[in-house]
Amino acid sequence: MAAFIAKQMMGNQLSAVKEISVGDNLSAEEKERLAQLEQERLEALKEQEDRRKEKHRKMEEEREKIRKGIRDKYQIKKKENQPSMDKGDDQLMNRQSIDGGNNMMTDGGGGASGQNDDDDEFTKLRNTIEQRINDIRTTIESRCLII
Repeated sequence: MAAFIAKQMMGNQLSAVKEISVGDNLSAEEKERLAQLEQERLEALKEQEDRRKEKHRKMEEEREKIRKGIRDKYQIKKKENQPSMDKGDDQLMNRQSIDGGNNMMTDGGGGASGQNDDDDEFTKLRNTIEQRINDIRTTIESRCLII
């Protein structure tokens, strides 16, 4: 009950303070002082942001050292930044739309001059997978009786 009464008494005083208009009756000196305080506040925020960025940069350097140690220990090659997948997907979709999606090996009359190393690796992988599937299919057909 005492907390309720104390809150009522303080609430009335706080509402009276809130009603006072700050920006209407300021002198030039007070406006200058407020502008200076605002400038200091903005500078402090910028300093905090710079410290935060520096902290995260240091943390990332430490993480990279740990990653490098692990890669060295287990002899893992570092992954290079791969190009965005959107570009590769667009090329794949364009090639499928050109030849109807039936044969991705043809370039729609454009020739092989437009292919890069990624496309070559993709086609090699695709060919090896198709070859394995065909080998498995022939093995299964030779062992199974089709009635």
